[in-house]
Amino acid sequence: MAKGKGKKGLRGRAGRMQGGRGSGRAGKGNVRLWGRHAVEAALKNPRRQHIKLWATLEGIDSLDGELPPDFPLERAEVADLARLVAKDAPHQGLVLECMPLDDLHLSDVMDADAARPIIVLDQVTDPHNVGAILRSAAAFNAAAIVTQDRHAPPEGGVIGKSASGALETVPWVRVVNLARALEEMADAGYWRIGLAGEAEATLAEALPAGPVAIVLGAEGEGMRHNVGQHCDALAKLPISEEMESLNVSNAGAIALYAIATRG
Repeated sequence: MAKGKGKKGLRGRAGRMQGGRGSGRAGKGNVRLWGRHAVEAALKNPRRQHIKLWATLEGIDSLDGELPPDFPLERAEVADLARLVAKDAPHQGLVLECMPLDDLHLSDVMDADAARPIIVLDQVTDPHNVGAILRSAAAFNAAAIVTQDRHAPPEGGVIGKSASGALETVPWVRVVNLARALEEMADAGYWRIGLAGEAEATLAEALPAGPVAIVLGAEGEGMRHNVGQHCDALAKLPISEEMESLNVSNAGAIALYAIATRG
């Protein structure tokens, strides 16, 4: 949607919107995204099925490219959009309701490319952290993130905004059993490294030359014991003793950088 275009495409009234103020809830089974980067990436993603876009004039003009003539678009005011998103969410004049992305299988993403690690998240449930990890995964060309289906946040606006478009570009695989998924990765040639503060080796010392799967546990509790047992090695980041740990999304970004720059 080229800047300066799209105003003629705005049709419909800025009336009352679905969802109560601050709800951020989409229709049953749907996903609601907000913010320019998240919405723009979703609109450009051919794997997304779009249901409706609510937008202010400024919001539609901020997008890169043009919407198809028959796109389900409704003009809205800022106050209208506030009723569609989580309380105080920075929607930037754009709210998109769409279908969730199709499920992926682990075999779809394991290309055993040494330059494209897999990020495994063990019960990381904060959507801000998952979104930030997706953004880092996109920046460092990771092959995918893998989470357990029951202990990870669903697709949604908070993840989409935090991921800044990466929700649409980084494959996200949800599995029933993380330990079994780690076994599949080993069979495919991945060296599995769990980040743990109590480890003796640093990440740089533990990194192999080949394909890597980095396992990150939840803040506070860390990796579960069974998940750690399915790693080939445990490693730590060489941080100061004055700091006990890092935020999981920061640790993930550092790990991805270390993989990208290994000798």
